Amino acid sequence: MKRRTQFILVTTFYLLSTVLFGCATVKEMGKGFAGVSTKVLEDKRKDALKKSFVLDYNSCLVKVKEILKEPGREFYIYAEDAKKKMIALYLSQADTTPVGVFFTEEAKDRTLIEVSSPSIYAKEFTAKNIFTGIDALLKPKEENKADVKEKTGN
Repeated sequence: MKRRTQFILVTTFYLLSTVLFGCATVKEMGKGFAGVSTKVLEDKRKDALKKSFVLDYNSCLVKVKEILKEPGREFYIYAEDAKKKMIALYLSQADTTPVGVFFTEEAKDRTLIEVSSPSIYAKEFTAKNIFTGIDALLKPKEENKADVKEKTGN
């Protein structure tokens, strides 16, 4: 009798787990339970704001992290996944609206950045900060090159 009760309990637990969690992996279920899942960000990636930069992947990743950690900005990085080439962050430690920043190597020296979030405001706010930040870092280099060309042409 005791063995039968154990079998019923184990079977019930297995069936409930399957029904409640669907096809999610055990790892993703754990992340969801802890509140650090990136699945919603991956699902919203199709609606991401995108911009391509003339930077290799590693430089782009470093620059984005620098921008997110600048004084006065309250972004809080809660997950990084090198395999998925993404950073998951919150707008601040108090505002836990999730935002995902995905990196795609388009060429050796060109990287596409995609910013996704279930919140339109969070997505636009984060994209603006990242895109203008990288543009500002790259613009002086481009201006210096133009100045050199103009000076040598005289």
